[in-house]
Amino acid sequence: MQKTLSTTVSFDGNALHTGESVRVNLVPSDANTGITFVRTDLDNAEIPALVRYVNRTNRQTILQNGEATVGTVEHLMASLYALGIDNLRIELNGSEIPILDGSAAPLVDLIIEAGTKEQPIEKNYYTLEEPFVYKDDDGSEIMALPSEDFEVSALIDYGSSVLGPQHAQLTKMTDFRKEIASARTFSFLRELEPLLDQGLIKGGDLNNAIVYVDQEMAPGTLDKLKKAFGKDNVDVTQFGTLNNINLRFSNEAARHKLLDVVGDIALLGRPLKARIIATKPGHGVNAEFTKALAAKIKKQENKPQAPKYDPNAVPVKNVEDIMGLIPHRSPFLLVDKIMTLTADRVVGVKAVTMNEPFFVGHFPGAPVMPGVLQIEAMAQCGGILALSSVPDPENYLTYFIKLDNAKFKQKVVPGDTLIFDLKLISPIRRGIVHMLGRAFVGNTLVCEAELMAQITK
Repeated sequence: MQKTLSTTVSFDGNALHTGESVRVNLVPSDANTGITFVRTDLDNAEIPALVRYVNRTNRQTILQNGEATVGTVEHLMASLYALGIDNLRIELNGSEIPILDGSAAPLVDLIIEAGTKEQPIEKNYYTLEEPFVYKDDDGSEIMALPSEDFEVSALIDYGSSVLGPQHAQLTKMTDFRKEIASARTFSFLRELEPLLDQGLIKGGDLNNAIVYVDQEMAPGTLDKLKKAFGKDNVDVTQFGTLNNINLRFSNEAARHKLLDVVGDIALLGRPLKARIIATKPGHGVNAEFTKALAAKIKKQENKPQAPKYDPNAVPVKNVEDIMGLIPHRSPFLLVDKIMTLTADRVVGVKAVTMNEPFFVGHFPGAPVMPGVLQIEAMAQCGGILALSSVPDPENYLTYFIKLDNAKFKQKVVPGDTLIFDLKLISPIRRGIVHMLGRAFVGNTLVCEAELMAQITK
């Protein structure tokens, strides 16, 4: 089930890139509202936490809606995703989420302390059913593979003599706090000076960012760092990092990159069941992967989806039950069993064999099931739904009165199993039944039409 927080909680701190002091309130919200950032300093401008609002990915993920932006959202989004939070209003009075200690651990602890509340709507999982890969021109690659859960691995290699190739893996989101959340953000000293010159990392200090030193420092660099960080002493440790910080993991950099991957994929806007393998990940490739996956999902879900059919499942109605509802008999009974029957939907099955009488003349040497009979079979399923609504179906018949938008997508041949899915377009009134019907072979749509019929006593 979907979750939100049990109560409102707040935190404040300095932003890493702008240096501004920001206060953040995490406010519970209703089911199906998703996660939304709210700029309280900009007339409560709302920015949905969705990948289509990603504006920039320069060492952080920045979302924008209209004139309102919010940056460094990845650590908070990863924390919410790992703890299963689906709906939340994130109010802040600045343009960036505070960096805190450079990791997600304080955020995870705050959310755990607040507690979660289950909501009466199921989570909208997307279950990946086939491999999906995104690559960029810089050699970064993110691969998603089918999985029953969400798991992530990250491999980084910066060609650095100090920070060698590293790998991190998370197979259970329940281990996120212990294995990943406390890994802090990092940078190379060679990258630091240009960032300082650009006016970035104003909120950074030696307590919230690991700085790797893999080349000789130019004269005056230490003095510049002392001034920037407000430290009396800045030096290089035996591990090739600036001092005043102890690594929490030998592969802390890879773990932090994995954290960023989780946070950026959380902008998909729904929980994902897939195994993610990220090679040389970064906010840019993370966002592009998530955008590409979101586009794939949208395209897929805009297509008519075949009902899940398990041939081993016990049908709701077998052929004897069907003959008790509708008057059709051989050779014109075109439904073998009903798998789903509700007040507004019916799913039926027809096994097409070479023994069908219509194949004798349609066509000799090239048997194809007539489209009109596919429509008739759908109509019989619709009749089963309609006649299930009356107490004495044996006293009623259903007659076609209208057929619209019939389309035949692919031929149906012996050996195919037709799965019919019909849904009421409007409630049955005065005996008028108006339905949208689709026929599938496997996952392929072969026929669809709008059907209208009348129940007559």
